[in-house]
Amino acid sequence: MPNTPVAPPPPTAPAAPSVAAPAGARLAEVLAALSYALDLADGQSPGATLRSCVVGLRLADELGLPPATRSALYYALLLKDAGSSGSAAGLAALRRADGRLAAPRLSARRPGHSLRTALRLARDAAVGGSWLARVRRLLRLAPAPMVARQVARTIRAERGAEIARRLGLPAETAEAIRWLDEHWGGRGHADGLRGEAIPLLSRIALLARTVERLHTGHGVDAALAVAGARRGRWFDPRLVDRVLAWRGDPAWWALLREPELLATVVAVEPHAAAVPPADEERLAIVAHAFADIVDARSPYTLRHSANVAVLARGAAGLLGLGEAEAHRLYLAGLLHDLGKLGVPTRILDKPERLTEAERAVVERHPLHTWAVLSRARAFADIARPAALHHERLDGSGYPWGVPGEELDVLTRLLVVSDVYEALTADRPYRRGMTPHAAVALLHRDRGTKLCPQAIDALVAFAEESDGWYVTHPVAMRAA
Repeated sequence: MPNTPVAPPPPTAPAAPSVAAPAGARLAEVLAALSYALDLADGQSPGATLRSCVVGLRLADELGLPPATRSALYYALLLKDAGSSGSAAGLAALRRADGRLAAPRLSARRPGHSLRTALRLARDAAVGGSWLARVRRLLRLAPAPMVARQVARTIRAERGAEIARRLGLPAETAEAIRWLDEHWGGRGHADGLRGEAIPLLSRIALLARTVERLHTGHGVDAALAVAGARRGRWFDPRLVDRVLAWRGDPAWWALLREPELLATVVAVEPHAAAVPPADEERLAIVAHAFADIVDARSPYTLRHSANVAVLARGAAGLLGLGEAEAHRLYLAGLLHDLGKLGVPTRILDKPERLTEAERAVVERHPLHTWAVLSRARAFADIARPAALHHERLDGSGYPWGVPGEELDVLTRLLVVSDVYEALTADRPYRRGMTPHAAVALLHRDRGTKLCPQAIDALVAFAEESDGWYVTHPVAMRAA
């Protein structure tokens, strides 16, 4: 099922400013809502993470896991794919393919299956190119199985675990994500662990993910058939036996087909003292973590979201906005490109001009940003400016064509900050501009597409910041 959420038009009035988490906000609620972004990154249908969480928690209940362990599993299930964006980018760099499709195929590779791996590489290499181009690409990828194992170990597993640690989650949560792709028979990723040496929570999460994907795509019988066929090879036999016993529970399988499980998953959060509260500081950490997930999707966007956030916040201060508004804008800057997790890496990193179809995919990413952030109560008041970062004063922006009178000051600052940061950064089709050249382009659209006051505040902040902002060394040297 394609990831094409249809977002409603953004509201005409800006949301009320807030600098603190809403009363009663919980980390589970925040991460469950943001999990829709991870579904985009991993190429899954909306709600896949929540459905796998339901599967994993049923196993936890049947095993009688203590509350603290159950809580660690809960957060591992919500964040299990947090490292996928970096993995997708790494694999796409090895072969010109959609990283979302490439990752699952290479992650399933087993030693000794060279022919099967070669066939999969042949099928995936240089998607859309001629057969000659694909063969040439495949020949260059002869060592790709080894490289893929390294990518899976160092990027997906370790990055995902590190994000869990950054959020202050229990060590068991990070451990579960770290060894998620290990197989019971010892032929998985990332370290070749086998049997009981694999953490129990990793074993549960792997089975839950597989059952969810197969059930969503092919139904109950297919999910149970694959689980049974991989019993003792991929999956812990004891866990598989429990899942097979669910065949006679149609009401539970029907629950997995519910179109909206967010409230259900939040309601069953196992409370544990080790899980930090969703206070203002924690929300900023979450926003930073997801900004890094987004920016890791392409080597050309490293630090983009953080740069935009700092630029926008600094410009807001010089424009006279208060701390609450500046902080709200900072969070919006961190999360404005969340929807780009739904754009294939072969499009993001394409060095040639995009086709009309590819451009249409790119121009949908603010829809995804809106769809994800509007689900998260803690980030609902930044969803609108974050989603409108490609709109323009004259209504020529995308995807909604919102006119200037409906773009509030926060949105206008975010728009200008995003344009400036993108111009000064390297892209696959060009080198980054010097700051002076980028500012000249901003002034070209002054008053027509871009807000004059926002431009002046951005330029003043850049000049105040030791000569134009320091995260693009190429641009700095050229200046």
